[in-house]
Amino acid sequence: MDELTVVTTEGIPGYRVVEVKGLARGGVVMATHIGRDIIAGLRNLVGGEVKEYTEMMAKAREIALQRMMENAREMGANAVIGMRFMTSNVGTRMAEVYAFGTAVVVERE
Repeated sequence: MDELTVVTTEGIPGYRVVEVKGLARGGVVMATHIGRDIIAGLRNLVGGEVKEYTEMMAKAREIALQRMMENAREMGANAVIGMRFMTSNVGTRMAEVYAFGTAVVVERE
């Protein structure tokens, strides 16, 4: 594998784990801003998707994923298995997105 492979499964078909490097992780805390909050409040009145928050959380997931992948590369891994996202509130206008999984070295069977 030339690039880092990330999967949510506990293995990669056609590959075997030859070394476990440890927990790979990456996170980000994103804060809303007043303009986004005002638009979200208006959308909340009429219902429906709050696209401003959807976009913010998608960006946060991508940042957390990239940071986790960099952490895995720093450990010498060529794959991350069992990858998961976790989110939590941090204060009233902030959310943390955390990506984690097991950094491993795999090779073809």
